[in-house]
Amino acid sequence: MAVFQDSGAWIAGSDKPEVREVRIGFMPLADCAPLVMASVLGFDEKHGLRFQLSRELSWTGMRDRLLAGELDAAHVLLGLLVGLQMGIGTRQRRMAVLMNLNQNGQGITLSRLLSQQGLKRQERRLRFAHTFPTGNHAMFLYYWLAAQGIDPLADCDMVTVPPGQMAASLAAGHIDGFCAGEPWGQRAVREGLGALAASSDAIWPDHPGKVLGTSADFAAAHPHTCRAMIAALLDTVRWLDASRLNREAAAEVLSSPGYVNADRELLQVCLAGRGSNPVKIRGHNGLRFFGGGEATFPWLSDSMWFLTQQRRWGLLRTDPHWRAVAAELNRIDLYRDAASQAGVDVPAADMRSSTLLDGRVWDGSDAAAYLASFGSTA
Repeated sequence: MAVFQDSGAWIAGSDKPEVREVRIGFMPLADCAPLVMASVLGFDEKHGLRFQLSRELSWTGMRDRLLAGELDAAHVLLGLLVGLQMGIGTRQRRMAVLMNLNQNGQGITLSRLLSQQGLKRQERRLRFAHTFPTGNHAMFLYYWLAAQGIDPLADCDMVTVPPGQMAASLAAGHIDGFCAGEPWGQRAVREGLGALAASSDAIWPDHPGKVLGTSADFAAAHPHTCRAMIAALLDTVRWLDASRLNREAAAEVLSSPGYVNADRELLQVCLAGRGSNPVKIRGHNGLRFFGGGEATFPWLSDSMWFLTQQRRWGLLRTDPHWRAVAAELNRIDLYRDAASQAGVDVPAADMRSSTLLDGRVWDGSDAAAYLASFGSTA
């Protein structure tokens, strides 16, 4: 793997990053590859930065360190940042989504017994795990269960479990299923503990996964640093999607105990599972990093979807100002500047359309009507 030397970009002019050392948290998941490989390959140094990566063990811990200023930025769940922006479960804090880091790459895994017997045949109350109350995995799990005619709150018990502990919790019988990022679902399947019930891209094709997130205060004080982070990561995801060999090389790096600490072959499946065309290469459960820039753009409609689901399940008590919240949170202005520096095309619109597994179309044009289509809110 080539290592990029500091090219002087972002250093000589007035757009020099305000700080050189940037503390960035990540979770040990296959989709942390952009941050890890940016550091390993030197894409951070190319843009005048040095990423100091911090391996976190839970989304709660990462949230607390980000809010305390112990981390400058993080590889973080979009739904978590939306929840912080709205003050769900904690004091309201203004946050900033700088870019999407990936799409897809999550999954719902059921115990082998439950998979064989079926959800509807259970006479007992089922227990499912997600990784954070406002996060992507919780919202995807709730959406999938509701589409099966099961009320996730009235009919099930929900618990929060760190992603790396999901397989062990399933093996111990503490939970009947979970939604988490790879490689932990695939690991449970390979070890004979469970079966994949639904990939996340079957729930919402090309949905947002993790984002590069920071506080609004950090973005305001360090705009050049934020642009440099985005540009470095755009270079990295373009490298990841350039060839299957690049993704397989990333899997080998991520297998280290300092990063994901999982079997190399398992991570190769998760990162480079299918596709030969560089633009269309996808890992297990559709994991996508670049997609010509479509996968990295911080779409307003993505954040708005999480607002609709958080309102649907009673995490928000009143309807928010849907677009205004997303426009403040998603820093499209910083992304556009960085994309120009990195030579990445930017979509003409800031909203996109998707058809989810229940046939509903989400495009952000009328969030209130979309929410009303589900019936009464909690």
